Amino acid sequence: MRTHTPLEAPPETPGTPPQTLPARAPVTVGRSRPVLDVVVPVYNEEADLERCVRRLHDHLTRTIPYPFRITIADNASTDRTPEISARLDDGIDEVTAVRLEQKGRGRALRTVWSMSRAPVLAYMDVDLSTDLNALLPLVAPLISGHSDLAIGSRLARSSRVVRGPKREFISRAYNLILRGSLAARFSDAQCGFKAIRKDVAERLLPLVEDTGWFFDTEMLVLAERAGLRIHEVPVDWVDDPDSTVHIVRTATEDLKGVWRVGRALATGALPLDRLRRPFGDDPRDRGLSGVPGGLARQLVGFCVVGALSTLVYLLLYSLFRLGTGPQVANASALLLSALGNTAANRRLTFGVRGRDRAVRHQAQGLVVFAIGLALTSGSLAALDAASGTPAHSTELAVLIAANLAATVLRFLLFRAWVFPSDSAGSADSAGSADSADGADSADSADIGAPTVPDLTDDNPRTTR
Repeated sequence: MRTHTPLEAPPETPGTPPQTLPARAPVTVGRSRPVLDVVVPVYNEEADLERCVRRLHDHLTRTIPYPFRITIADNASTDRTPEISARLDDGIDEVTAVRLEQKGRGRALRTVWSMSRAPVLAYMDVDLSTDLNALLPLVAPLISGHSDLAIGSRLARSSRVVRGPKREFISRAYNLILRGSLAARFSDAQCGFKAIRKDVAERLLPLVEDTGWFFDTEMLVLAERAGLRIHEVPVDWVDDPDSTVHIVRTATEDLKGVWRVGRALATGALPLDRLRRPFGDDPRDRGLSGVPGGLARQLVGFCVVGALSTLVYLLLYSLFRLGTGPQVANASALLLSALGNTAANRRLTFGVRGRDRAVRHQAQGLVVFAIGLALTSGSLAALDAASGTPAHSTELAVLIAANLAATVLRFLLFRAWVFPSDSAGSADSAGSADSADGADSADSADIGAPTVPDLTDDNPRTTR
C-alpha cells in the first residue's frame, strides 16, 4: 500500500548548470517508467476531485499510447481533499498524491515537476474545462522532439470557448498587455493546459520566481525570449462557474509579475543563454565558410540602436545648447548617448549578457566615443571657421553627417574590437558561471528535499 506523503517545496533560489540545452531529440519510450506525468493542482476540491481524476484516468487509458502518471498536487487543502487524494492514490496504480503545506499553483508545479522522472510533464485544472481530446496533440510535439513547450490556446481562431463577457474581456486584455509590454507572441498565457519537456524544465524552472498564478506566464515569457519552441493547440473550453479564483487579486499580482519580468529582461539579469539549443539538421541552419555569423542580424540591431541613440543625442544637444556653447553641448550629449549606445549594443546587437567585463566594454566604448567626438567636434570647428556664426539647423545637419561617418567606424570597432565574435560566447559562459555560483548547493538542496516515493517508483500502466 502506497502512502500519501507530505512534501515541502524545494528551495526557490535560481541556479542551474551553465551548459546550454542539447539538440532536440525524440523521447525514448519504454515500459520501465511513465513517459507522461499529468499534474492536477488542487485546493479544497473535495466536490469534484474524484470524479474529474477518474474521468482523466479513463481518457488517458483509452487514448495515450504511452505509460503515464497522474499526480494530484494538494496545495494545503483544509477540506476532505487530502483524504480523497490518498484514496485515489491507493486505488489507482497510475495516480499519485502529493501534499504541500503551502498554497500556490506555481509552487505545486515546480515541486512535482522537479521531482518527476517522466520526460514529458503536463498540467491541467481539476475542473477539466479544456476538452481532453486536445491532450494528445498537446504532448505529441514534445515526445517527438519537435517542440520544447506546448500550450492550449482559447484565443486561437479555431478554438471554441464558452464563458462570460467579463472573463473574456479580462483574458484578452491581459494577453494584449503581455504583447505590448513583454513582446510576447504566444496567444494565451492563462489557459490551464500546458506541457513541457523535462530537460527544459530542469533549466527553466529555477529561473521562474513566481509561485502563484503568474508562474506559467513567466515560464512562457522566459522560454520564448530564450528562443525555445512553443507549440500552440486550439482547444474547446467551457468556463467553470464555480471557480474560486479571485480575479482582481490575481490580475494585480499578474501585473506586478509583468513589471518584474520586464525589468529583469531589460537589464539582462536573467541567464537565458542556458536555455539555448543548437541548430538542427536543416542545411539552412549551418554556417557557411567565409560568411560572418550573425552579420545581418547585428547590422539590423546596430542600425536600430544607432537611430534611437542619434535621436537621443540630438535632443540632448538641443537641450544643452540652450545654456552652453556648441562644443560643450556636443561633448556632453555625445558622452551620455554613447554610454547608452554601448550598453544597448552590448545586450541587443552582440548578445552579451551578464555583468562580466561590462566595465571594460564601457571603457572601450568610451574610446570609440572619443573617435566620434573628434569627428563631430572637428566638423563643428570647421563649420565655425568657415561661416563664423552658423544657424542651429546648419549645425545639426553637419553633426548628422559627421555622426553617419562615425557610426560606420563605430560598428567596425564594436564588431572587431569591443565585442569580437568569441566575446559574446565567453561572456555568456562566464556570466552563467558567475550566476551559478552557489547554485550547486541549491541544486543539491533540491535533490535532497523530502522525496515522494510515488514520483520515482516505476509504476506506470503497461497494458492496454
